[in-house]
Amino acid sequence: MSGRPEKHSLTLKGHRTSVSLEEEFWREFRNIASVRQMPINALAAEIDAARDPDVGLASSIRVFILNELLKSAST
Repeated sequence: MSGRPEKHSLTLKGHRTSVSLEEEFWREFRNIASVRQMPINALAAEIDAARDPDVGLASSIRVFILNELLKSAST
């Protein structure tokens, strides 16, 4: 665990984009996509479509993951 962001490519609306997240966030993002039985690109596209245009995609993904973890912790 270096805490350094790792850049990965995602495809959103047919276009490739790079997103930098720490490995822990990538791991949890993959877990959430798996539980939802959807590809990580599809989940990223949902987050991208719902986010405020003034907020970056990486930040939106981090907040999404945090909210999912908080929801699961409260149930």
